[in-house]
Amino acid sequence: MKRKELAHRNGVSDRRQFILDQLMEQGSVSVSGLSEELGVTQVTARADLVALEKEGMLVRTHGGARLAHHPKVFERIQTGRRRKEKIARAAAEMIQDGDTVIISAGTTTSMIPRYLLGRRDVHIVTNNTLLLNFARNNTGLHITLVGGEFRASEEGMVGPMALAALDQFHVSKAFIGIDGASAKQGFTAYFLESAVLVRKMAEQADQVIAIGHSSKFGKHGFARILPFDGVDVLVTDTGLDKKFQAEMSSAGVNVIKA
Repeated sequence: MKRKELAHRNGVSDRRQFILDQLMEQGSVSVSGLSEELGVTQVTARADLVALEKEGMLVRTHGGARLAHHPKVFERIQTGRRRKEKIARAAAEMIQDGDTVIISAGTTTSMIPRYLLGRRDVHIVTNNTLLLNFARNNTGLHITLVGGEFRASEEGMVGPMALAALDQFHVSKAFIGIDGASAKQGFTAYFLESAVLVRKMAEQADQVIAIGHSSKFGKHGFARILPFDGVDVLVTDTGLDKKFQAEMSSAGVNVIKA
C-alpha cells in the first residue's frame, strides 16, 4: 500500500521509476497490474509505458511491456542516469556541424546523440547499438554501424569484423566509454575484445575524448584500453577525486566536469 500511495503522490517521474524498478525485478509488467499497484487508471499506466518506450527503456507487448535490453545493460542505464545525461550533454557540445566522430559502446556514450538535435551533417561511426534509440529520428545525423558479433550484455558489436571495419575510417573525434581507470593501468574495459576495439577507435581519430563518471576512477578493469596520456579530453562529473584530477593534469588531459 505504501508503494501505491508514494508513487501516486509523487507524480509522473516516480511512477515511471517504479515501472522501471518492476521491470528490473520481474522482466515484464502488465498494464492492469501497474494500474492497481500505482493507483492510477489503465490509460495513465499505458501512457507511461508509451513514454518509456520512446526513451528506449522497454518494448510494449499486448497488455504490458518487457525489458528492451539485456538486464545488465538495463541496470547500467539506471545507475546514475541523471549524472550520465549531464556527461553526455557536455560531450555533445564538443560536436559541431559537419563533424565526423566515432562513438564506442556504452550507456553514457549512447546518450550523446540525444543532445545533437539541430546539428547538421554529423557523421557517426559506432559499434553502439543502444545509441540508435537516440539517433534514429535525428535527420541531421548519418550513422554507420560497424558489423561484427552482437554482444547483448554490452549492446555493441565486437570481434574481428568490427575491428577490420574501423580501418576504413578517419574521424575528427573519438568518444570512448571506459569501465575503469587507475594510475597503474590507465583507462580500462571489462573485456579484452572491447579494449582492443576501443583502442582501434582512438587510433582512427585526431582527438580522443574519454567518457565516464567519477565512480569508475580507482576501479581496475580487466583489459587496458589506453594510458592516461593517450587521451586528450576527459568528460566526467564533479565528483572526480582531486588525486585523479592531478593525474589527468600531469598526463596533459583536459578535464571537463558536467
